[in-house]
Amino acid sequence: MNISKVFKETFFKKPDFKRYQPSKLVKPEKTLDVVSAWKGLELIIEDILDEFKIGRERCIEFGVEFGYSTVVFSNFFEKVTGVDTFEGDIHTDNKENHYEQTKEALSVYQNIELFKSDYQTWIQKDNSRYDFAHVDIVHTYQETFECGLWTAKHSDCTIFHDTESFPDVKQAVLDIARQTGQSVYNFPDHFGLGILVDRKRLKNRKISH
Repeated sequence: MNISKVFKETFFKKPDFKRYQPSKLVKPEKTLDVVSAWKGLELIIEDILDEFKIGRERCIEFGVEFGYSTVVFSNFFEKVTGVDTFEGDIHTDNKENHYEQTKEALSVYQNIELFKSDYQTWIQKDNSRYDFAHVDIVHTYQETFECGLWTAKHSDCTIFHDTESFPDVKQAVLDIARQTGQSVYNFPDHFGLGILVDRKRLKNRKISH
């Protein structure tokens, strides 16, 4: 038996979710008129960015679908990169290729760039640093953990949709927090939003808004 490991697991407190309570609700100027389970969360994005002093230059999103959240992010960041297969998954109703449809709908937003790719391929080639990341892919533990661990290491703040409707997503977010040492929050409304914040990096960073 590894006594050191047992001691650490017993006496050192593991991270757990803190409930995220927004201090303000702000509707972004630009939103997309499509059906989306994400609706309602657009009201707290500015609050999250202000609360954790997140930069406003670069955002990456894994799981664009029809672009509702992507357009929301375009209100706050100079550049938004959207990555999706645009073919749905086991948890979505639409499983037809809608890349061209979504690309056309979002073409009026000059700071959004879409890429048709799975996250596995993308994270193998991207070594960039982002201010903010959003993970809303297939809601299984393994995929959420793998994609989310990459975003946690490549951004100052990562949010995860569906923490309340998919327990595997919620557990993956918590396990990423344990592995990275990041602060972890959960906003329970609108199917749940997990929030990971790299406080160590932010502490040494000067940000002006």
